[in-house]
Amino acid sequence: MTTDVTVTDEAVASLEGTADPRLRELLTGLIRHLHAFARETRLTQAEWERAIGFLTETGKMCTDTRQEFILLSDVLGLSMLVETINGDRASGSTESTVLGPFHMTESPVRELGANIDLVGGGEPCVVSGRIVSGDGTPLPGALLDVWQADGNGFYDVQRPDLQPPGNGRGLFTTDAEGRFWFRTCVPSPYPIPTDGPVGELLKATNRHPYRPAHIHFIASADGHTPVTTHIFVAGSDYLDSDAVFAVKQSLVEDFTPTDDPSLAREFGIENPFRHARFDLVLDRA
Repeated sequence: MTTDVTVTDEAVASLEGTADPRLRELLTGLIRHLHAFARETRLTQAEWERAIGFLTETGKMCTDTRQEFILLSDVLGLSMLVETINGDRASGSTESTVLGPFHMTESPVRELGANIDLVGGGEPCVVSGRIVSGDGTPLPGALLDVWQADGNGFYDVQRPDLQPPGNGRGLFTTDAEGRFWFRTCVPSPYPIPTDGPVGELLKATNRHPYRPAHIHFIASADGHTPVTTHIFVAGSDYLDSDAVFAVKQSLVEDFTPTDDPSLAREFGIENPFRHARFDLVLDRA
């Protein structure tokens, strides 16, 4: 007969017929750790029921434009842990960080130099740089998927009545020298969504919901391992207390004020503006 002592081994033994060895390994670890957690904390029936309700409500918040489970993973530090465990990149390569809950599978294709700030709600800036291989070789034809919040800290899918679809997003292809550049607004710190179960969790644990100012990137090129990363604005609030634990020092960049007329002509923008320049370095696959 099953008891609180034997139930763990019985549950693990039930997996013996699992054809996929990795699936069996993952489920075995999950069962053992979950059971150990329940024993260690003396989990009550009411607490278990509340946890089930919390996960149910989390699922209900997920849509085509919002992933509440990713948000939950983010605020628990799990997303960053998985990124770090799997982020064994060569020295000098761009470090990875979390995807976040607002990535869209298809950003609008844009020409180099295009302005992704379609609402003009923030301080103008230019982001430029190169996508290169680990040895510094430029990667022409590389893809750069970009997305960010507007000047008020909201993504297009959060305020579809105020932002056109694709605002703050773009899919760019590097030129023959591996270069990219686009216009946008300087990102600002913003709170992650707090109108769902994750927000309730933050409130219950007396945590703030804010992220430092950043722009998201996914850089990819043939023969290389893609990297999902951010660029954080140097000096931004919350760099030391990001709600999703995603800041890495190597990803903090200066958005430098400039009124250089030659740069303004080069990028097709009026002075003054801010300029952030950096290379995204990919490992060979």
